[in-house]
Amino acid sequence: MFVMKGHHLDEATGAGPGGGAGAAVLVRRRRKFPRVLAAAVLGASLLFVGGFALFATHVSRMATPKNPAQADAIIVLTGGQARLDAAVDLLKSGKGERLLISGVHPSTTRKTLQAATGGDKTLFSCCVDIDRDALDTIGNAEESAKWVRNHAYGRVILVTNNYHMPRSLLEVGRLIGQAELEPYPVVNADLGNGGWLMQPEALRVLFTEYNKYLLALARGALPLPPTEVGMAAMNASVAARD
Repeated sequence: MFVMKGHHLDEATGAGPGGGAGAAVLVRRRRKFPRVLAAAVLGASLLFVGGFALFATHVSRMATPKNPAQADAIIVLTGGQARLDAAVDLLKSGKGERLLISGVHPSTTRKTLQAATGGDKTLFSCCVDIDRDALDTIGNAEESAKWVRNHAYGRVILVTNNYHMPRSLLEVGRLIGQAELEPYPVVNADLGNGGWLMQPEALRVLFTEYNKYLLALARGALPLPPTEVGMAAMNASVAARD
């Protein structure tokens, strides 16, 4: 009976032959885990910071094309007067036959937009479409994809600020099907040669946009439920490829 009790004690506590070695391994693993976790956190942090540096450098090197190639149409994502002016100038110069202004506030009238861009009534009457449904970049992508599909455009100039361009290309490119996107970044400030490091506001904008870009990448990788408009655009994109 004593031997049996001792045998049961060995199995329960790990004491006895081989038990000490197993316990030692478990202790070593427990001690090693914080170091592994710290190394993983450090690696992820370095990757995040390095990615931000690459993103900021890429954006800061963007330049507004002096003479972009001819396209079928132009899309501008609202967010500043400079974007709107650039898009209208492209339309005036014949770089596209039609312009979509996406993400216009519901209270903003066509007349207000017309006045803000020089008051060319004829141009706005014939060649400018206004989207008031999009509330964010994802909405811009969905409405832009619908517009491109409805007009069967094959090449489109996309106008937005340089810092917003990577995410815009990503979101619009997912839904636009076989149409070719030509980026037209609008540059409001010279951030080249690391200038973004010396400008707190520029650094803040770039860091915020970098995080949104990462979220956009993750959203594309994860099986999240799409919106009704986005699903319709995606189905049309797949059908076009087939």
